[in-house]
Amino acid sequence: MPEPTFSMTADDDLPRTIRREREARERQARERQAAAAPTLDRDVAPALEAPAPAATVVDIDMPFAKLAMFFMRGVFAAIPALIVLTAILWVFGQTLQLFFPQLLKMKILIYMP
Repeated sequence: MPEPTFSMTADDDLPRTIRREREARERQARERQAAAAPTLDRDVAPALEAPAPAATVVDIDMPFAKLAMFFMRGVFAAIPALIVLTAILWVFGQTLQLFFPQLLKMKILIYMP
């Protein structure tokens, strides 16, 4: 009677313990390969951990007209934000008056003589 031949390439025919052993060896080989290969993160991280050198700003060379224009743009950009903030606070105040009418009695009136 001839001996049966077992194919080592067919994973379905292998016993469970042999499949687990093969998977464990493959996993260990992948881990060793990943540990041996230098990654970009490991190469860059020591450079990022170095403390930054101390620096002091001594002078800003900018023409006055450009600096004034920069601040004027900032002022004009703040106007819509102030309008939106005013609207939000007004709605909040109206909501408080609606739900707590007793707050109207606590309103402080200031008169200028």
